[in-house]
Amino acid sequence: MLKASDGHGAYWTKGFALADDFENADGRNVLTFYQAQDAAKKLARGEDGSADTAPLTIDAALKAYKRDLEARSANPYNAEHPRLHLTSALLAKPVTLLTSKDLKSWRDGLLGKMVPSTINRLCRCVCAALTLAAEHDERIKNRDAWEIGLAGLPDATEVRNVVLSDDQVRGFVATAYGIDHEFGLLIDTLAVTGARPSQAVRLRVEDLHDHPVRPKLSMPKSAKGGGRNRSQKKIERYSVPITVQLAAKLKAAAKGRADDAPLLLQSDGREWDKSPGQNCHRQVDNVVKAIGLDPAEVTMYALRHSSIVRMLLANVPIRLVASLHNTSVAMIEKHYSRYITEHSDDVSRHALLRPESPVGENVVALSGSAASHLAAASYSLKLG
Repeated sequence: MLKASDGHGAYWTKGFALADDFENADGRNVLTFYQAQDAAKKLARGEDGSADTAPLTIDAALKAYKRDLEARSANPYNAEHPRLHLTSALLAKPVTLLTSKDLKSWRDGLLGKMVPSTINRLCRCVCAALTLAAEHDERIKNRDAWEIGLAGLPDATEVRNVVLSDDQVRGFVATAYGIDHEFGLLIDTLAVTGARPSQAVRLRVEDLHDHPVRPKLSMPKSAKGGGRNRSQKKIERYSVPITVQLAAKLKAAAKGRADDAPLLLQSDGREWDKSPGQNCHRQVDNVVKAIGLDPAEVTMYALRHSSIVRMLLANVPIRLVASLHNTSVAMIEKHYSRYITEHSDDVSRHALLRPESPVGENVVALSGSAASHLAAASYSLKLG
């Protein structure tokens, strides 16, 4: 029996040969003391093809999860982000030894460092990695550890959607161009389309339809959701209108590239990461500071939120707003209901029951036809 420490106070065990004082050693099933020592060392180190028998750690589970995400054309950031917040002791701990107390203690330790909704998203990433590990290793029987220990925090579903005024959005875009043209082009595209950054960076040259009056982009749909067979599906696209000005800038930037080449590139010619915030978070912070806002509150996603609210306040039907932003009506109503309510007040006020017409010695109620004639006469006087 092997008992191996993880270096952080925990250990794992595994039987690998018979304990028999009477049989002769055969170097495989029955070992001498020294043969057992050598076999145990190799097993613990994962040498000679025995790596698959060593218990999977959280670190290894996250690596496997990243490979799975990449194979499914999903965002590997979901497997990388937890590493920024997991302790070295937890990363080195075998999944089979995890307890709900361990994970709950880690989750609760994040309170005060980030908002509850962010903690919940982080926990979901860790849960996904551990669940994938359990699906491929029958020795992992403790799913309750993360299902209980990393349960979502209550009252954390309200997302703080920062919405910028049109002047602030224009300032955001102009400042980005001032820092770097290619970075500005990315920000401009996000501001005009309201797309997620991970969608915009997957645009190809052929996705730009440069109509002289009605230009548009064929925007790739988000890679969120879709199950494990997503990599077998063709990436769907949906049409998003853009301004003539943005279309001209995109056309100039893509000149000479192949149709299947990326439409948006970094200034050094490299592709943006699938989560471009990793490339340019410092630039975004500088832009936000330059327009007088707080980088702790305002991110690139503020451009998406602002686009959605701008359309809602312009009385664009909610279903169309949802379609143009690759989301659902339910999500629009859930996260932007305050803006819908504010706008609906102006719309519904026109349908309110009017009080009875005033009656008095000097007041005469006009019929509908009389009112129309009076309005027409007034219009004619204005024209005269």
